[in-house]
Amino acid sequence: METQADTNLPELSVGEISRLLKRTLETAFPLVRVRGEISGFKRAASGHCYLTLKDEEAGIDAVMWRGLAQGLRFRPEDGLEVVATGRITTYPSRSRYQLVIERLEPAGVGALLAQIEERRKRLAAEGLFDEARKKALPYLPEVIGVVTSPTGAVIRDILHRLADRFPRRVLVWGVLVQGEGAAAQVAAAIRGFNALEPGGDPPRPDLLIVARGGGAIEDLMAFNEEAVVRAAAASAIPLISAVGHETDTTLIDFASDRRAPTPTAAAEMAVPVRAELAARVDEAAARLSAGAARFLAERRQAVEGLGRGLPKPTEILALASQRFDAAVERLRGALRAALLVHERHYSTAAAALRPALLARSQDAHRDRLSDLSARLAAGRARALAEAATGQAERSRAHRRPRRAAARGARTPPRARRRGRSPRAASCSRASAIAARSRAATSSCGAPTARCGAARPRRAPARRSRSSSPTAPSAPPSPRRRSIPPRRAGADRASRATASRASSSEGFRARGDGLYL
Repeated sequence: METQADTNLPELSVGEISRLLKRTLETAFPLVRVRGEISGFKRAASGHCYLTLKDEEAGIDAVMWRGLAQGLRFRPEDGLEVVATGRITTYPSRSRYQLVIERLEPAGVGALLAQIEERRKRLAAEGLFDEARKKALPYLPEVIGVVTSPTGAVIRDILHRLADRFPRRVLVWGVLVQGEGAAAQVAAAIRGFNALEPGGDPPRPDLLIVARGGGAIEDLMAFNEEAVVRAAAASAIPLISAVGHETDTTLIDFASDRRAPTPTAAAEMAVPVRAELAARVDEAAARLSAGAARFLAERRQAVEGLGRGLPKPTEILALASQRFDAAVERLRGALRAALLVHERHYSTAAAALRPALLARSQDAHRDRLSDLSARLAAGRARALAEAATGQAERSRAHRRPRRAAARGARTPPRARRRGRSPRAASCSRASAIAARSRAATSSCGAPTARCGAARPRRAPARRSRSSSPTAPSAPPSPRRRSIPPRRAGADRASRATASRASSSEGFRARGDGLYL
């Protein structure tokens, strides 16, 4: 049964009670100053910042609008102890109250951050974070090793991104990424990948990725452990750290060769985009072609500019071509004229060498040779007769001195000097004349023999005192004389006339330039 007091309470809607609570909190706490440690800091795409201020007992959500966040002189991070000034209000959609920060300033380093900072300084003093120790990432690794949780969303993001950009072989070493024993497993995974043999089964990776999703600073403490930092610094394989989100920083980020803000960004750093590589190659090819074309165009323009200062080749060769044509015409005329001259010479020579003309010339020489043979025979007979007559007369003339010598007369001095009688001398002279006549007859019988070439030298004839002055004497001993060379091309008729004129004085042998 309802009471009067219950029925007098007004009925409020959810929105009305939420607005009453909001007004009550804002009226009761118009401005407060809260000290706490930042946890779960997040910057939205709109620029607003959302975080939680906590201590050992409780935590309160807080929001900082974009205008104030842009004016901060420091970067809010998880674990940083701050003093926030603002007002308490509610968020009706979730029935939660929150602090709207109007001013934020650091209150000192938190306990966790102080511990991490002290460890960072100590490891940096050992040189584990030196830039000289960092290795360059391979441009296109064949095998990529990933150290992360095998069941989380991180490995799926990495594999998906690698497949989109440039598919590579991926080896996953599953580990715990937070809680007890997570740091030892991460350090063991890094050392295990380095212990693999290159080209073995499984092969040694060319690049390592140590990845974990975002979380509070307490969740990321495994990657701030000294064992993990030393394993990353000692890795011979280039290593990319991708722990948390972009605002999260751990000590492994200082020891790794490259820090990625997110696991997806680590996959993008690991491999290039194949399509981009193809586009770059095409672009380079296009630029090369364009550069070559431009280079050729510039050189062509330069050559054309130089060519304009030179005379045209046709003008240079015009005069020479004209002279060449004229020389060709003159050469043709000269060749035709020379051909005609040689044809005339050939015709003349051919006419002179016809068989009929040669036969007539041979007949004429044969007739001449017969005539000379007949004349030679007549002359030889006459010479023999005259020689015989003279010999008989000389014999009679010489008999008288011998008979006188028989009576006591002295032998003529000349006969004594010769050692023989006058009769013997006369006989020897007659024999010599006969021998020369026979030699001349035999020599002149052949057309190619020399007349008198082998005739012996005639002994001088001895003339008797008693010989008759009117007795015919022996023909004079012929003398061999050389005929001077006749001029080439002399007329055959003049030579024949000269030959007939000389035949009245004796006989000649033609063909070798000698005559008797």
